[in-house]
Amino acid sequence: MNAPERLSLKIALPTSGGRIETHVLGAPRAFPARPTRAFTRVAYSAAHVVADPLAADPWVEPAIDWEATIAYRQHLWSLGLGVAEAMDTAQRGMGLDWPASLALIRRTLDAARDVPGALLASGAGTDHLAPEKARTIDDVIRAYEEQIGAIEALGGRIILMASRALARIARAPADYERVYDRILSQVRAPVIIHWLGEMFDPALEGYWGDRDHLRAMDTGVAIVNAHARKVDGVKISLLDAGKEIAMRRRLAPGVRMYSGDDFNYAELIAGDAEGHSDALLGIFDAIAPAASAALGELAAGRPEAFHGILAPTVPLSRQIFGAPTRFYKTGVVFLAWLNGHQNHFTMVGGQQSARSIVRFAETFRLADAAGLLRDPELACRRMRSLLAVYGIDG
Repeated sequence: MNAPERLSLKIALPTSGGRIETHVLGAPRAFPARPTRAFTRVAYSAAHVVADPLAADPWVEPAIDWEATIAYRQHLWSLGLGVAEAMDTAQRGMGLDWPASLALIRRTLDAARDVPGALLASGAGTDHLAPEKARTIDDVIRAYEEQIGAIEALGGRIILMASRALARIARAPADYERVYDRILSQVRAPVIIHWLGEMFDPALEGYWGDRDHLRAMDTGVAIVNAHARKVDGVKISLLDAGKEIAMRRRLAPGVRMYSGDDFNYAELIAGDAEGHSDALLGIFDAIAPAASAALGELAAGRPEAFHGILAPTVPLSRQIFGAPTRFYKTGVVFLAWLNGHQNHFTMVGGQQSARSIVRFAETFRLADAAGLLRDPELACRRMRSLLAVYGIDG
């Protein structure tokens, strides 16, 4: 798994300065097709959905290509990664509504039954609750209960997603305590609690009752530790390694920290003398072969090889998740298209338009530098077709 060699393949790509520059592609890195040993970290990939490109009105209601969507989850499982289903990577609450999310969860659970050892957990939230009907804390509780009940009835494990309705209605940390106390007292099995920062979803600013993350953390930690038997772990998505480590060290014994830091995941998963983070990451969708190979090296006791594989992926991840971070899903699907996991670049809600052609070009360069364009000729053909839409001769 050495750095990719240079190829004779070339493509003309735009730059941020308004120029067109020739890029010479490298060879893809060779990653194992399947893991050779069990990982020493629990690793979920928050998986994207593949839109149906023939839907009449993609901005009106979500239309999903179920076959391609499930095939991608099978690809992730084959690499030893778990699937975090119906999360924000799947455009949950950002194009994918609750009925479509539940259909997705049902189909993925069905597919998982045919995969020995498949790891799967699914997002439960309050996104079906219309703003005009979300007036009280009890409304939020009932909404959570409805989605949790539906997923548990299918036999699914729960990821307890942050609630936009709760963030809007709550007036103090006590409101969060009331909601989570009620929900965690009822769930059938330990859940993963997701703290999604405002950089991913501006409507979640001030979650846990304070705009200051460290003060908010006091409330979140107190709730989790009070219900430690009902909490498998916490996924924190603040893009701040220091805050993740600070929270990790305060969690009750047995409660995992699932890194959601798409900027600093390598160091957080590797850990330190006091502990490590497991992973529940959107970037693992885009870098799945590298993530699997790196976790295999870590399990083999080769941390230098682990970092050697992941280091080239970090600039790519920082590009995909760059501000405005909430549009990162466009970069994830763009790479899936370049790598042949879907035959079109169309997204639910038309979100393929959320990034500029200059951003796509830089994502292409960085994916190539990381050796993650598995078929460079295919990637070039598809990139040229996108460039042509923007009036650029690639």
